[in-house]
Amino acid sequence: MSVAWDDFRLVRAIAELGGLTRAAAHLGINHSTAFRRLSAIEAAVETRLFERLRTGYVATPAGLAMAAAAERMEDEVAGVLRAVAGQAAAPAGNLRVTAAASFVSGALMPVFAAFRARHSGVTLDVVAAQEALNLSRRDADVAVRASLTAPPNLVARRVACIAWALYGRVEDGTDTADRDWVTPDESVGGGVFARFTDSRIGRGRVAMRLNSVHGLAEAVAAGIGIAALPCIEGDRDPTLMRLGQPEPELETNLWLLTHPDLRNAPRVRAFLDFCAERLAALRPLIEGRAERSP
Repeated sequence: MSVAWDDFRLVRAIAELGGLTRAAAHLGINHSTAFRRLSAIEAAVETRLFERLRTGYVATPAGLAMAAAAERMEDEVAGVLRAVAGQAAAPAGNLRVTAAASFVSGALMPVFAAFRARHSGVTLDVVAAQEALNLSRRDADVAVRASLTAPPNLVARRVACIAWALYGRVEDGTDTADRDWVTPDESVGGGVFARFTDSRIGRGRVAMRLNSVHGLAEAVAAGIGIAALPCIEGDRDPTLMRLGQPEPELETNLWLLTHPDLRNAPRVRAFLDFCAERLAALRPLIEGRAERSP
């Protein structure tokens, strides 16, 4: 019997995603290739790995066993890669960094530019994603993440407290009564932003909901409505004005995160130290304490 690593990956993808089409798309292969490979795998192991139902593919006990083995193998490979990465001698190679899209395009881009100017041997692979990537599996080497607490299995460095306040356009004045609102939907931040809007909206109405905090400031600047924004975004835009003090119920922490196996890798250590220093200089702005220019 001969079963390759890619065969294990296919079985795991089908088991986790519940269907051949979704698994094929996830692995970057076409449906017919995935179908042929699954048939060949089942022939090689001489047992059925999935029940074909109208609602999708359901793993048999044998299929579940292969999917679990694939997960263990992937974890083992990720551990070896982390260990090897930690042995590099100087800041060089690829560094995969993930952060929310709004933070990447705002505060982090100048940090990236200055870091590259100092460490030209490091290539930055930036993943702008709202969802948290899995650092244990090398989905990213470093995460710049907003959350109240840091995951206990990661090396965490708290950079600042992220303050949020209500903003509107300067030309629309300070009155918030009967105003349209823009808000992230219930899927963002555990619904905290949606609940905040519901508690403050009064006689106003929601004009727009977004499935991300990315785009909020642009929506306010376009005149769609007022919204809670991170102070680092709202205070930097001269066309916007604060409509109140920072809201304690919306504040969260900004963390630099990495896996323990990578904390001493030169490129990771260099980036964490550099990023922490640059973001510390922005702390008054991030925490809503900076003086706004007239």
